[in-house]
Amino acid sequence: MMKMDTLKAGQVLFFSGTIYTARDQAHTRLVRAIKKRSPLPFILKNSIIYYCGPTQTPKGKIIGACGPTTSSRMDEFTPFLLKYGLKGMIGKGNRTEEVRKAIRKHKGTYFITYAGCGALLSKYVKSAKIVGYGDLGPEAILKLEVKNFPLMVAIDANGRSIYG
Repeated sequence: MMKMDTLKAGQVLFFSGTIYTARDQAHTRLVRAIKKRSPLPFILKNSIIYYCGPTQTPKGKIIGACGPTTSSRMDEFTPFLLKYGLKGMIGKGNRTEEVRKAIRKHKGTYFITYAGCGALLSKYVKSAKIVGYGDLGPEAILKLEVKNFPLMVAIDANGRSIYG
């Protein structure tokens, strides 16, 4: 796991490791499960969630196109998930001031990656497995193993942002 507190807004890096996809409906279920003290489909503590709903996997491929979705759609859930151990998020676009404050408070990091380049980003995914909420189809939670996945720090653990 990378040390989030050493990263700086604007820094570009190539991440290798585990990330989990989750979008709106999966976020709703994660929050509900935490509130009910139900088991989660993955260990949230120190995890990175990628706001992504991959397209159908073509024959012979690991995953379909897997570009980022608009992060602001998850803003209502983000402070709560950071409180319960989430360390990083990957998406596109700016975040609310409330999310920025929660990132600073919980020493998380918000990353962005190339929008409109889902087919290119799929080449960095070395394995993909559904680990939760399979009934959500493309919004199911997938565990992705990635190698050299391109990221930029958009909001660092000190709350500094490339968005000003």
